Amino acid sequence: MTSSPTHPSVVVIGAGQAGLSVSFYLQRLGLEPGSDFVVLDRGPSTGGAWQLRWDALRIGSAHRINDLPGMDAVGLSFETADRTLPAKDVVAEYYRQYEEHYNLQVRRPVDVKRVFNRGTELVVGFAEEELTTEIVVNATGTWGSPFVPWYPGLNDFRGRHVHTTDYRSAAQFAGQSVVVVGGGTSAIGFLLELENVASELTWVTRRPVEYLDDGELNMEDGKAAVAMQDEAARAGRALPSIVSGTGIPRTRRIQSGIDRGLLVARPMFSSIEPDGVRWEDGSFQKADAIVWSTGFRPELRHLSPLKLREKEGGVSVGNGSAWKDPRIFFAGYGPQASTIGANRAGRQIARQVIATLSNIG
Repeated sequence: MTSSPTHPSVVVIGAGQAGLSVSFYLQRLGLEPGSDFVVLDRGPSTGGAWQLRWDALRIGSAHRINDLPGMDAVGLSFETADRTLPAKDVVAEYYRQYEEHYNLQVRRPVDVKRVFNRGTELVVGFAEEELTTEIVVNATGTWGSPFVPWYPGLNDFRGRHVHTTDYRSAAQFAGQSVVVVGGGTSAIGFLLELENVASELTWVTRRPVEYLDDGELNMEDGKAAVAMQDEAARAGRALPSIVSGTGIPRTRRIQSGIDRGLLVARPMFSSIEPDGVRWEDGSFQKADAIVWSTGFRPELRHLSPLKLREKEGGVSVGNGSAWKDPRIFFAGYGPQASTIGANRAGRQIARQVIATLSNIG
């Protein structure tokens, strides 16, 4: 089978943790980056979605990042990374060195608009260019598909709706009344950062927050959450929240926020009004901004021409590939969404890609 930069055997879409992990193993298994496989990334620079995260986020126990496979050969590890620097800068620099060391030749910024069939070939279209290929590894993650749940009055709010993807720093909200929505580590991080900046803070969650008393993720809880993701992916359902199945590590910083009464969540409001939010009991909270730390959905719009979605709302994925089209692999999807899950799946997906190419050849 012949390959070239315009007709690679494999196209990897996305150069975050999952995409780089698959690319590393594809190279280990004999494929040449830049010709046999091509990596496309929408980001302006290295670091995947991390490069777009907010300034105050640091690498720590609540936001752990696992090393990429083969990162030790580059002389890097997130275990020893500088925790005083913004996480987005650390990850971007480490990923830059990693890409250069392994000569992965990532093409960026490339925003893939659609993947479709042309005869027996897959076509990856972006800008005014196309690549034809035998296999697509989709590693686009979720950052580009933010989720904001609908509530009555959502569009009538006169303040600002700010999703996690739009949050940059607490300075955006100086002297304002802010409602933070969400029960994950990002929402808690925003509250801790906004505490002495916003004039008033209100935290609301759809379900009670479960804290992990040992300060880190319990392995059994983690396995249960992964199993839930895997079951949903195989059934083609919308993927459940990881946090809802694992809980929040009770770090010293978080415990301190609980002790001083900052991290006390109210139940979800029932409606949004032009100047704030209202609960079912009639109580009202004025708001200048609502911060929606409500998660994401898998970014799959560019795959819509392939008609992979099930009526349940998701894509049926088993052992890394789409059941409706085994030429489409999903890296960092469902049970692989965590950084350690993406690493483990990288080797498996790369092996399956090679096996599929052998069958095609």
